[in-house]
Amino acid sequence: MSPRPRTVSDERIFIATAHAITRLGPTRLTLADVAGEVGLSAAALVQRFGSKRQLLLAYVRQGAGMVDDGFVAARAANSSPLAALISVATAMAQGVRSPNELVNLLAFVQIDLSDPDFRRPALAQSRHLLAGYETLLRDAIDAGELVQCDVRRVARALQAIANGSLVTWAINRDGRVMPFVGRDIETLLMPLRTPRSLKRPRSAGGGGGASSDRRVARRSR
Repeated sequence: MSPRPRTVSDERIFIATAHAITRLGPTRLTLADVAGEVGLSAAALVQRFGSKRQLLLAYVRQGAGMVDDGFVAARAANSSPLAALISVATAMAQGVRSPNELVNLLAFVQIDLSDPDFRRPALAQSRHLLAGYETLLRDAIDAGELVQCDVRRVARALQAIANGSLVTWAINRDGRVMPFVGRDIETLLMPLRTPRSLKRPRSAGGGGGASSDRRVARRSR
């Protein structure tokens, strides 16, 4: 007898998991919170994943692939590699609507840092993010939008500023999060921009397509 087909894909469950983490944090969320969003029962999630911990691990393990998909989609949505770079670098901010939501996301980072099973896939995602930044930086240099630079060092700085700017915004609460993070990204990239790229309107964190940004937003490091 063949197994019954799944009515809800793992992808939809992972999206619901991301929503629950953002809304409740990894400690407070329950399998029922995730299941209710996709029309399943908590028991169905237990049958598929085994436990809440195993669901969260499965969610983390597909993070690197989501990052790669986000880069591909952002590049396809932007003729300018620099615009795609800014779009992806500000993507995390699109997943944060309040300081409390950022607190919930940072609680997941604490798990990534303290639990070896979570840290391994988190490290893989971080490496994929850096590799994606480096590729777009090289593309922007080749397109004449940025001057020659050490793309690895700039990619690391970009990652640090994109994440750190979110924390600074949550403390200062100065305006809306997307422009706040976008300005910091622009400050980093401004000295690297060529006169040609400076003539174009600058993006403050948009233009990459909302769906592609959200792929990166939920698990950026």
